[in-house]
Amino acid sequence: MSDDHNRLSVFKTYKLYVGGKFPRSESGRVYEVTDSRDKWLANAPLSSRKDARDAVVAARKAFGGWSGATAYLRGQILYRVAEMMEGRRGQFVREVADAEGLSKSKAVEVVEAAVDRWVWYAGWTDKVSQVLGGANPVSGPFFNLSTPEPTGVVAVVAPQESSLLGLVSVLAPVIATGNTAVVVASEKAPLPALSLAEVLATSDVPGGVVNILSGRTAEIATPLAAHQDVNALDLTGAGPELARDLEVAAADNLKRVLRPQGADGGVDWTADPGTGRLTAFLETKTVWHPTGSLGVSGSAY
Repeated sequence: MSDDHNRLSVFKTYKLYVGGKFPRSESGRVYEVTDSRDKWLANAPLSSRKDARDAVVAARKAFGGWSGATAYLRGQILYRVAEMMEGRRGQFVREVADAEGLSKSKAVEVVEAAVDRWVWYAGWTDKVSQVLGGANPVSGPFFNLSTPEPTGVVAVVAPQESSLLGLVSVLAPVIATGNTAVVVASEKAPLPALSLAEVLATSDVPGGVVNILSGRTAEIATPLAAHQDVNALDLTGAGPELARDLEVAAADNLKRVLRPQGADGGVDWTADPGTGRLTAFLETKTVWHPTGSLGVSGSAY
């Protein structure tokens, strides 16, 4: 048996997550990721505009199946993500501690909060329609029903400082409500996001529902904001100047834009998230149906 002291270290290779697969960047580029003490941690893929376009194609392809799935099924799948993260808690604790300069005990709290956040949003998947939808009183022999529907493909600029809990807090509500996502991970701390991709790939989330890109935030987010097949933007992790530029680009096809105030949205990610992000990327569809002699009088709905 060989002496362990003579073994070479086996470093983890981080890759992008696009369409349920783990490609290297189309450009072949990488960049160095360091911890809070400037110690080298890993090389992360440096995504290109082509990678961003590929991710949008994958997200659009997955949208029909994911938005058409039952809310109960989406909830089960999000809960499964929480299960898988719990099983890999030690790895995430190490990565979060390195990425954010936290003590081990504090990193444990952050990872546990991220797992709990998945569970929280899993419980909301089949309740959003009850909160936002309903029967509307109208004058005339009609049923008038409003129901929330997902917006489509959402490009998410993830928080820069909160590399895991903040990421989960902006991603989970997007997919809980039936949208698909292209995520631009934290530029300085992308490793927890790229590891989350491995969890998503093994937890029943269909390929393409979530796509995760690492690299220079502005370089990736700019083509996403201008992309005609992206329906919405979450600019939480974009600084003020970049956010303005992205909003201008998004106006070309009237994207829905969520632009929180302050750095990383000025959010305490450990606080109760509320329902704001659940409702941010939903549209309301209203259907009229005749009653009485024009329809099915007395039918139960």
